[in-house]
Amino acid sequence: MTEAPLEPALLSGDAKRSYVRGMFTAIAPRYDLLNHLLSLNIDRGWRRRAVARLDWEAAPAGTYLDACAGTLDLAAELAACPGFRGRVAGTDFVVPMLRLGRDKAGALRPVGADTLRLPFGDAVFDGATVGFGIRNLVDVDAGFAELRRVLRPGARLVVLDFTLPPAGPARALYLLYFRRVLPLVGRLVSKHTDAYTYLPDSVLQFPTPDALAARMRAAGFTDVLFERLTLGVAALHWGTAA
Repeated sequence: MTEAPLEPALLSGDAKRSYVRGMFTAIAPRYDLLNHLLSLNIDRGWRRRAVARLDWEAAPAGTYLDACAGTLDLAAELAACPGFRGRVAGTDFVVPMLRLGRDKAGALRPVGADTLRLPFGDAVFDGATVGFGIRNLVDVDAGFAELRRVLRPGARLVVLDFTLPPAGPARALYLLYFRRVLPLVGRLVSKHTDAYTYLPDSVLQFPTPDALAARMRAAGFTDVLFERLTLGVAALHWGTAA
């Protein structure tokens, strides 16, 4: 008897890498629209908060990295900050996503690359962000280690991603939306059969904010903190490269 295929969120290794690349390539044309629609536009404020935690003012003419950059929304948010005079390298292994976002700001440099094998030397960036991408990596710990490698000592890493609200009414309502409404709307708009089923499933498999903070510390980041956003449906982590 043939075994049923694994749910996409349970894939690992090359199978997960292949699925994630194919999925994001397919939904790229409607990715920004769905981000804003499904979050009721709250995602814009989350990105602004992530940039505010980056402490880029310490090196306004520096070089920054936005890993798992997708359509470069987070990179563009940094580049558009008043007083920012630096450059932002936005890396992603889904090149069609980068193509769609490359004109969002003049200081952006899109680079097709896997976050687990970044094409940069050691200690070259003054700060780094990852928005809604660390969860999609084949190996989260290896991703943190690679991000630590390319950051200068004292540089800050900021990670923004979805999480689950603490137990209570907000969690119950969110899970209803996340499991029922979001996949339906995502499927109708993106025309992809399971991309927006993968999203909630991958969040359910993802470490809690406390556990993710511990993994950042294990990768060589100090002063690691996090805050929950919007009733706990997202979390913002930040830490300093030792």
